[in-house]
Amino acid sequence: MENDHHNSGELPAFFDQKGNEPQRGKLKIFFGISPGVGKTYAMLQAAHVEAGKGVQVAVGCVKCQTRPETQALLEGLNFIPYKEIEYKGMVYEEMDLDAMLEIHPQLAVIDDLAHTNVAGCNNAKRYQDVWELLDNGIDVYTTLNMVHLESYVDTIYQLTGLRVSQSLSDEIFEQVDEVELVDATYSQLIARLKEGKIYTANHSQEKMAQFFQKERISVMREMAFRLMAERLNKQQKLIQETAQPKKRLLVLIGPDTISAQAIRKTKTMAGVLDQNWVSLYIKTSRALNAKEKKQLDENIKLVKLLDGEMIVFSSNDIVKTCLAVARRENISQIIVGKSEKRQLFGYAKKNIVNRLIRESGNINVYVVGSEARDTPEQKDIIPPLTNNTLKYVLTVISAIAIAMLCISLSNKMDHQFLPFLLLMVLFLIAVIFRMGPILLSTIVIILACGVFLIPPSFTFRFDTSSDLITFLIFFVFALFSGVLTTRFWEQEKQAVYREKQTNALFLFTQRLARAIDVKDIVEISMEDIRKYFSVDVFYIFRDDKYKLTIRKYIPQGLVLSKSDLETATWAFKHDRPAGKFTDTMPSSKYTYYPLKNRDISIGVVVAKQNKPFSTKVTIFWDAFFAQIARAIEHLQLGQLTRRTNLLDESDKLYKTLFNTISHEFRIPVATIMGASDILLSTDHPNDTKIKLYREILGASQRINRLVGNLLNMSRLESGRIALTIDWCDVHDLLNQVTENLSEELKPFYVDVSIPEAIALVKLDFDLMEQALFNLVINACQYAKEGTTIRLKALYKGDELILEITDRGPGFNPDDLPFVFDKFWRSKNSKTGGLGLGLSIVKGFVEAHRGTISVENRKNGGVRFTIKIPTEISNGIER
Repeated sequence: MENDHHNSGELPAFFDQKGNEPQRGKLKIFFGISPGVGKTYAMLQAAHVEAGKGVQVAVGCVKCQTRPETQALLEGLNFIPYKEIEYKGMVYEEMDLDAMLEIHPQLAVIDDLAHTNVAGCNNAKRYQDVWELLDNGIDVYTTLNMVHLESYVDTIYQLTGLRVSQSLSDEIFEQVDEVELVDATYSQLIARLKEGKIYTANHSQEKMAQFFQKERISVMREMAFRLMAERLNKQQKLIQETAQPKKRLLVLIGPDTISAQAIRKTKTMAGVLDQNWVSLYIKTSRALNAKEKKQLDENIKLVKLLDGEMIVFSSNDIVKTCLAVARRENISQIIVGKSEKRQLFGYAKKNIVNRLIRESGNINVYVVGSEARDTPEQKDIIPPLTNNTLKYVLTVISAIAIAMLCISLSNKMDHQFLPFLLLMVLFLIAVIFRMGPILLSTIVIILACGVFLIPPSFTFRFDTSSDLITFLIFFVFALFSGVLTTRFWEQEKQAVYREKQTNALFLFTQRLARAIDVKDIVEISMEDIRKYFSVDVFYIFRDDKYKLTIRKYIPQGLVLSKSDLETATWAFKHDRPAGKFTDTMPSSKYTYYPLKNRDISIGVVVAKQNKPFSTKVTIFWDAFFAQIARAIEHLQLGQLTRRTNLLDESDKLYKTLFNTISHEFRIPVATIMGASDILLSTDHPNDTKIKLYREILGASQRINRLVGNLLNMSRLESGRIALTIDWCDVHDLLNQVTENLSEELKPFYVDVSIPEAIALVKLDFDLMEQALFNLVINACQYAKEGTTIRLKALYKGDELILEITDRGPGFNPDDLPFVFDKFWRSKNSKTGGLGLGLSIVKGFVEAHRGTISVENRKNGGVRFTIKIPTEISNGIER
């Protein structure tokens, strides 16, 4: 996992020769309400202006089939020939992206940003080609009609009856550097339409004439002006963060077409109101058919395309759950689609809307109407039937066997009891099988019993009303039992699946919480993803310069090609999945998922998928990676906290050292300089000289102790204390300390208490001498003259115990926990010292795996106790 990855050495196209990413190009859109306003003409005029300034311009594609004046503007510009692509027996002309990248102009002119490329191109959409050029530092001029914006598709359709086949996400439009509105009057548009100058690839002249109605053009122009005004306001507005969380919009979606309209409407409203928005899907126990599953997938993809947040809940009470989520998420408005589609034994969408309005309280409910031109949907009368042929066969065999059993029993018991027996059997079948087999078994049993049991035999005739009622009861019971048991099993299946998901996420989160670094997170996530999704993944993280790096966390021996790196970089920069099973570079062998937490892009997850994920699995997949992103963020925040604490400690250390050293060193240095000056300036008696020499010696020793403490603390902080363990005599240890401090101990009575028969012990003599030295010098500074300073040593329970006691003022009880802290000094401390002596003692003792404690003595003074686990020499008594 830690192996460095090396490719062929060739830099990807989006890097320069020094390996640096070039500055991203600028994108300018010539924006109009519809075809024919003159966007392409205005774009080419602007390109000529730039070319006149010496800018290198290249034209990638321009549509000017019936406009000679537009065609004339291409003269003088470098036009890159189209690339011909054969698809389904026809040849199409598309922009040659590779040639454009090879030429690498300063400005690229590309018409029709919303265009969909034919299969076989580098990218599925033209805007992705444009994004690739921008990533390579190339400026781009392009055109776009308002009718192609995703959030306006439904509005334009309702206004004109014309639905565009190609649309563009509003998020892309919002990321544009500059937009120039190209406008034309109604009379100009009509004149151009009559002259055949308006290109209509997918619509007839009749349709376009219906589109270009004066009232409709006026409304669309007003919408375009409003859109431009909103864009200008957003650019000029300063966003101020407040303590109150920003209110949001919520759109309630389902497996229907009206939800797509509601999603687009919510995106538009969120842009106008400058609010965030979220979509909510509530799974009920009703099973979805294939058409509904496909529509739900499309709706969720639309949410992601429009950069919305997706929330999924499971509940049979849609209204109650929706309102609970709305209040939790601080929602100000709920948008819901209105549909008359009803479900047997379920809610009608109309009833949901009515309940939302009644129970929403202070939350506004916005209802989006269905399109009048849509064909009415087929009513969902009963739950979908199973398509498992084996179940039908087994059901028929079981039903025939049961019917034959009833016929054989008909001669031995009253035939009036047989219907009840059959009802019980049908109930058991309903428990085992689903809707289709239940209905089939009911029909088989009723037909068999009606022919053989109900008189007259071998006919299917109802002579009495009771026989007819029995027949009807069978069918009604079969219908009810099929529907109810299907709902029950579906609900149970969803509950089991939700429990598995919840348990998997819980265990996954627990494991991530125990991770100590990113490597642990990567290994845990790879293992769990392989377990729950049967997919192998690896990671490409960004570096400190927000560029993807492939040095770590990829399988050993794996080599990523140039196109793989480009696809991963595209997914990272645009925060959208790319590669296999997506619209962006679908020919890739991997699928690339951006790993992002909040607004910070962390890297890319590369998945080796064999098939695309379903909606249910996609939601689970997103939840997994949300946990991974949070875990990585948690580690990053922890590292940031540690760095901040380290900086605080460093700042504190710097200030303390600066203030203390400047003060503590100044006094002995001044003493040395003064005594030396006196000795050099005049001749003095011997006793005066000796006194001055002693002052110089004392000041030098003080400086030596200060420097020694700084060096010792540096060794402790760096963790480079290396013990030199050897057999030591405790008598020699204490005698060495008292001898070195003989001058300082002269005003005191010194009591050294050591058992005569104490054995040799193993420890670092020099470090322990320094520790005892600091404790004794500390006692000399605070004990009263004429009092006793006691040094005691004994061996007890495999531990060497050393005690230093004095009769000084002692410590304030509240200060005892801080005695061994670095730079700590009590309020009663005497002038001198850095406050490092006792912390050094603690560090040296702990290096021996020992402990040190301090306590106030009963009649004044303190006792320092050192306990060091050690061994004694064999054959020597303690």
